[in-house]
Amino acid sequence: MKSASKVGVGSRGARWGWAFGSVLLVLAALAGGGCARPSFGPRDSADAFSAYLDERVPRLLERYGVAGVSMALVRGGKPVWSGAYGFADREQGRRMTVDSVCRVESISKSVTAWGVMRLVEQGRIGLDDPVQRHLVDWELPESEYSWQEVTVRRLLSGSAGMTLGSYGGEYAPQGEIPSLRAYLVQEVRLVREPGTGFLYSNVGFNLLELLVEEATGRAFDRYMAEEVLIPLGMSRSSFAWDEAMTALMPVGYELQGAPVPPYVYPAKASGGLFATVEDVARFVSAGMTGAYYSDRGVLEEQSIRRIHTPEVRISGIFAAVTDMYGFGHFIENLPDGRQAVWHGGQGHGWMTHFHAVPESGDGIVILTNSQRSWPFMARVLNDWARWSGLGSVKMGRITWLTAALWVLIGLAALLSLGQAVRLVQGLRTGSRRWAPLAGETRGVRLLLAAAGIGVIAALVWSVAQPYLFVSSIFPSAVRWAGLSLLCLAILMVLTALFPRGTASR
Repeated sequence: MKSASKVGVGSRGARWGWAFGSVLLVLAALAGGGCARPSFGPRDSADAFSAYLDERVPRLLERYGVAGVSMALVRGGKPVWSGAYGFADREQGRRMTVDSVCRVESISKSVTAWGVMRLVEQGRIGLDDPVQRHLVDWELPESEYSWQEVTVRRLLSGSAGMTLGSYGGEYAPQGEIPSLRAYLVQEVRLVREPGTGFLYSNVGFNLLELLVEEATGRAFDRYMAEEVLIPLGMSRSSFAWDEAMTALMPVGYELQGAPVPPYVYPAKASGGLFATVEDVARFVSAGMTGAYYSDRGVLEEQSIRRIHTPEVRISGIFAAVTDMYGFGHFIENLPDGRQAVWHGGQGHGWMTHFHAVPESGDGIVILTNSQRSWPFMARVLNDWARWSGLGSVKMGRITWLTAALWVLIGLAALLSLGQAVRLVQGLRTGSRRWAPLAGETRGVRLLLAAAGIGVIAALVWSVAQPYLFVSSIFPSAVRWAGLSLLCLAILMVLTALFPRGTASR
């Protein structure tokens, strides 16, 4: 009997070991799926790397459920390659092309920063001017904080204490759209003392849009076209909607894959730019400095360097992928001591990104028509960083965070399975019974039940939200994470309601 008992225990241990190992192997496949052995080396030709992308990208699109992508590479300060993969319109079978006009969303902030700095170069505004000085016929709302401290510099660097802005605000291009001033009346708020830290803000850049219009007497989209876009060769880009774009625009796809019709925002500076991938690559190449600076007739090299100079250190969730913010650009310290500048964009049905190293002349642009694209973009950025000899970039950490989340999901699943088995066995043998108010371990069980109910309530709240930031970072894993937490929470409550007791006779 003693020997048999040991065998039984060993068998259960083996079964659990096999279960645990199998789960981890499955999760490793899920987390690392789509990994291909690089067929390129650092500083190989663009042809070698693009051939790798031709094989790699379609598989990644399928794996992450991303509809389509257009991409471009910059090397030696010049665009050297562009390509497109997947679908601009899944339903119609229309392919994505490099001529597709995409919503670049918050990449618009980087371009807007050039427009504002051009006014600074011309002496029409100063970086440390209070924004109110240039708003002739528009009064800022009352606030407990001083509007005199809300300067052009702080609006450009996200340190003005301005609110992020409301989610949504999408309007059909042909419909009635609120004016910029009417929009700002509803959105402009100070939620922090200006100059006390970074606070990502769409509203701050949209207030700069009004400043540009007041300072120039021109509509913002016209000013940006004449002073920035056209001189940089971005002839297929615009801050204004044009019906001619309709045939060239991909369909956007939200997290669950539903198509999103075209839309515009009441304000343009923070996220209203429409552009092709090759035009954004021209913008990226224009931002190179040192040996790779080329005078495009828009900004002097000193002004470009000023845009890329850190103004405020990043804290909070953004600190996982970047270090500082300049003027409309995130700034990252690379392992070799150089700095990368970048910005991403996210809108309803869209995700975009560019990364550049002004000192080396390297850059990449990724425009996708899907809100599921962050893990996809992180993998492509990791490949690009290796090809460019940068080693790694912090946006690539999303791949490791995704892998870690899958492992946690697996552990939660195993824990839930084990506790469910114990509960069922206890109920079958009578060692557990319905006794929610039993005196034994009542305090501990009340805490356990409260924690379980709290987790369930948090999950219900999450499902009811129109948008969750974490869902965009982990579009595939977040649903499984929610299910695993729900199972754990239910088991916590059941464990509290059916405590261990004396077996029935």
